[in-house]
Amino acid sequence: MIPLVLILGTVGFRTLGALGVRRFATWPVAAAHAMAVMLLLTASAHFVPASVTVMPNHADMTRMVPPFLPYADALVYLTGVLELLGAAGLVVAATRKPAGYALAALFVGLLPANIHAAVADVQFAGGEATPLWQRIPEQVLYIAVALWVARTATTHPTTTTVKESVPA
Repeated sequence: MIPLVLILGTVGFRTLGALGVRRFATWPVAAAHAMAVMLLLTASAHFVPASVTVMPNHADMTRMVPPFLPYADALVYLTGVLELLGAAGLVVAATRKPAGYALAALFVGLLPANIHAAVADVQFAGGEATPLWQRIPEQVLYIAVALWVARTATTHPTTTTVKESVPA
């Protein structure tokens, strides 16, 4: 479901751009905003109490952390905060480039947790575990979109300039 949020969100924001919303005039900017929405959804799971069972929760996320990493509970909170910061960074034009690169690095860093979750059969919200053949391509998609957004972001957002009228 999460990749669909990214894909459909990108198409939706770009459609708004085609309809005249200048903020979403390019595909990379539309993708940046869609990824921000996706990250708001994924980050929320890091903070949801275990008593909530209609969606992935903090306990589910903690079980994803490979056993060789200490402080699994704190790591889940930290990655949730990093995802929220990344989402905010993507929607601000001036921080889009560093946010994209930072998120790509975060997604690479989260790969071991995704591999562990698939191999250890970690279930989310009582559902079946996501298989490895699905998790790896999803992470690759997220890394690719984050890098695309970062590489196409301008370091100085374009501003509209007004020419002064000079008498002839």
